[in-house]
Amino acid sequence: MAARRKANLLLAAILLPITVLTLIGMIALWPSGERTGVAVTDPYATAPGVTFDVGTVQRVAIETCPSSAAAVEAGAEAQECMVAYTQPDAGGSPLQVEVTPEIAQSRGVEAGDKIRYLNLSEIMPGQPGTFIFVDFVRSIPIVLLAVLYAVVVVSVARWRGFRAMLGLVGGFIVMAQFILPGLVEGKPPLLLGLIGSIVIMVGVLYFAHGFSARTSTALLGTLFGLGITAVMSAWATDAAYLTGVGDEDTYQLVNMGGQMSLSGIIMCGLIISGLGVLNDVTITQSSAVWEMYELAPGASAKRLFTGAMRVGRDHIASTVYTIAFAYAGAALPVLILVSLYERPLFDTLTSGELAEEIVRTLVGSIGLVLAIPVTTLIAVLVVKATGIRRTDEVTVGVAGGEALAMAGIDRGQAAERAHLTNDGGSSPGHELPTGHGPSTQHELPTRRGRRRAEEA
Repeated sequence: MAARRKANLLLAAILLPITVLTLIGMIALWPSGERTGVAVTDPYATAPGVTFDVGTVQRVAIETCPSSAAAVEAGAEAQECMVAYTQPDAGGSPLQVEVTPEIAQSRGVEAGDKIRYLNLSEIMPGQPGTFIFVDFVRSIPIVLLAVLYAVVVVSVARWRGFRAMLGLVGGFIVMAQFILPGLVEGKPPLLLGLIGSIVIMVGVLYFAHGFSARTSTALLGTLFGLGITAVMSAWATDAAYLTGVGDEDTYQLVNMGGQMSLSGIIMCGLIISGLGVLNDVTITQSSAVWEMYELAPGASAKRLFTGAMRVGRDHIASTVYTIAFAYAGAALPVLILVSLYERPLFDTLTSGELAEEIVRTLVGSIGLVLAIPVTTLIAVLVVKATGIRRTDEVTVGVAGGEALAMAGIDRGQAAERAHLTNDGGSSPGHELPTGHGPSTQHELPTRRGRRRAEEA
């Protein structure tokens, strides 16, 4: 009991100051909400008389573009395009909505699709080509996927899965209310990313997995990995000349002005991008050590560490693939475009288009790989110090007969398990007394008892 209390106090002595300092830093860096010098233009803003309307496609045809009708009348060659005959949700006759070439070449538009289109009829009355395709309406499929995801998670993980989803919502709130506005106001990106990530991880881990030595161990490993990732991000952003001007979105940020640092945004993104995988490996390693100890309480610290690291090495191999292919999938259009240039492989990999993704993959992988042995070591030290409490165990004997019957364990099985788990116990053939006199009692640990002991 003294060792258990000492280990829990040590965990608290490390984590509480870190949490307090993080909250102080969060308060100090909390954004004011002002956007001084930032000129934001709403991409969906329209001129007076122009509206965005919604309708359902009735049929699709390849025919002369309505917008080129005037040019055809003037003697120019007719231009063909995809035209979606659309029934407006507001009512009225079907309209000829001109579909943009990139959409027509990609997925196209089909009958039954719900689309959003630009209505120019009020400022161009009586002229053709006044209805232009803007986007699809995706509300229903996205909501269905979200509901299906929630049902699957709750069905498999039950209450813990539900809490994990709520923690995910909380994490996005931290990003939306703290990290993103802070970047807009020019706050230090390294501190924003690190402090925001720590707040997210503390909330998510304890909310999803509960307050226990196991969770605290995983949190310590996660914080170590975050520290490594932050240091590597700060160095790699400067050393690899990551300017953040490789796509259209960053150019828009540049044009908005303000105090935003594009390289700082890249640095902050490098820290945040590895949160999910880092949390995955640390909680898995911590749980692996605890489960191994429950199966073999007499195992030495070295044996526990060696066995858990075998699991960790398998996890490292699969996780590295996960990160690499996740980024490759996200950057697939860029990869195709770069491959068409027929440049040397090394020049392609170090080009501005791919350097950011490669650095993100390498930095995140280094952080999570180093976090695995550290988390495993901490978990072994803590589990050996805390052990498994015996106060919540089922007692085998006269008073424990009813408890065993309720648990579905007969006395013979209980006696054998008690003999195997107690030093100085009776012989394998020992039978439990059935009389009313004094009896020798053997303690039989239950999973619920071990769980309570762990969370104590």
